Amino acid sequence: MVFDLYENEDCNKVNVFYKKLFAEIPDLIFQITIDVDNNYSFPLFSKSIEEIFELNSDDFSNDIKSAIAERVHPSDRDLFFQSFLKAKKQISRWEAEFRGILPEKGLRWFRISAKSELSDDGNINFFGHLSDITDLKDKELRLRISEERFQFALEASTTGIWDWNMSTNKVFYSSLSLKILELESADVFDDPELWDQIVHPDDLPKYYSDIQDHFDNKIPYYENYHRVLTSGGNYKWILDRGKVIERDEDGKPLRVIGTHTDVSTQKERELELIKTMKLYSEQNSRLLNFSHIVSHNLSTQAGNIKAILDFMDVDEKKETIKEMLVHLKTVSNDLNNTILNLNQIVQIQSNMDVLIKPLNLVEYINKTISAIKDFNSETKTSIINNVPEYVMINFNPAYLESVLLNFVTNAIRYSHPDRTPLIVFDYVLEGEGHKALKITDNGLGIDLAIYGDLLFGMYKTFHKHKDARGIGLYITKNQIEAMNGKVFVESEVGVGTTFKIVFDDEL
Repeated sequence: MVFDLYENEDCNKVNVFYKKLFAEIPDLIFQITIDVDNNYSFPLFSKSIEEIFELNSDDFSNDIKSAIAERVHPSDRDLFFQSFLKAKKQISRWEAEFRGILPEKGLRWFRISAKSELSDDGNINFFGHLSDITDLKDKELRLRISEERFQFALEASTTGIWDWNMSTNKVFYSSLSLKILELESADVFDDPELWDQIVHPDDLPKYYSDIQDHFDNKIPYYENYHRVLTSGGNYKWILDRGKVIERDEDGKPLRVIGTHTDVSTQKERELELIKTMKLYSEQNSRLLNFSHIVSHNLSTQAGNIKAILDFMDVDEKKETIKEMLVHLKTVSNDLNNTILNLNQIVQIQSNMDVLIKPLNLVEYINKTISAIKDFNSETKTSIINNVPEYVMINFNPAYLESVLLNFVTNAIRYSHPDRTPLIVFDYVLEGEGHKALKITDNGLGIDLAIYGDLLFGMYKTFHKHKDARGIGLYITKNQIEAMNGKVFVESEVGVGTTFKIVFDDEL
């Protein structure tokens, strides 16, 4: 049954209802009346004023207005009375929050809310209630402090927050997340599918795999390192972490929250460390190879010289000495060539101030073609140059001549006996725009499954050719790497070989 207080004629029932209702209300219920002469009276104050405001009957017998004013915190008195006077003047609702200082409880927070009415006799009446909101204010303060600490922690770190609502398929990104992506607004990437488009293609498979493993409850949380494309067109490395915090009754994820941290600097250092370790490993490998050559080749040749000299000491016949001198000259020439080769390699690897200039690639290819005219006179090799005339690279002139000459002469030297030699130069772009030169021949080819690891080794030969020395490719690789370039090879026996030089130049 609906009980209408204003229309019910049973006053006893109404009075009983009010009595019970006021007894259950912890707030202070009051009525304030201001007459036309601006005199204040307080016709009604609930007994809870003793508990809430620590005022008793003695206070009412004196000046209640002053007693209340003394309870209001000095810093809030202006706000308290100004809000009251405004409501009185405008005959509007009186709303205010203020601090009070009570004799026993000390500092408390209060909220007052009252309705104002203008009566027929010109009096203004306020009917309202006052609540002790100290506990609520304490909770608000703790929450604000917690949020401030959290916000400070976020701003002081490189961690951004994301919140993916899978029901609406929308993602929220914190301000730091947007800063990492160099964005003004999250509108561009509030759709997860658009976010997927900025992950580096090479990182996408593991990105999808890791997050799906977490969705399938195979791992307790999702964690993945990947690169993302910023609005500035650059890739940044981020550490992306996430956890499902809500699932439906079938275990399907409904909401995922997580963080992503800009780890570009860390990743760059890590990649630089890997690059340095690889460099040290390559240098160590070259050093071991070099020491092997020194210990093996030089000691062998020195041993041969000593053996010849010992033989000459034993047999002093003129014919024997003459014959031994011929052998000694051969061994001496081999030793001299070995020393020259080793000296050239040392110069390449130790020369940090080698001259680097912008060079026209076609010009140096043409120089190479002119230089092999005599070498090519018997084989009638066909050479096709598809490199555009505008291509420039930064390289040492002498090194470039040596590299091109070595690859071309090798292609002619190891041409297939059943067909006319063909050499093709092609210009391509590698990776993120690095300039590269491909040199393809139709020669004998090399079995890379067997000789791949030895191809650029010192004194390694793979065909029975009378002029093979096994030093050219080793020196060529050293010259390319000294210019911060790389060399790759593809080959098939009986079909031919392609060498690809990737220069340290970006388009």
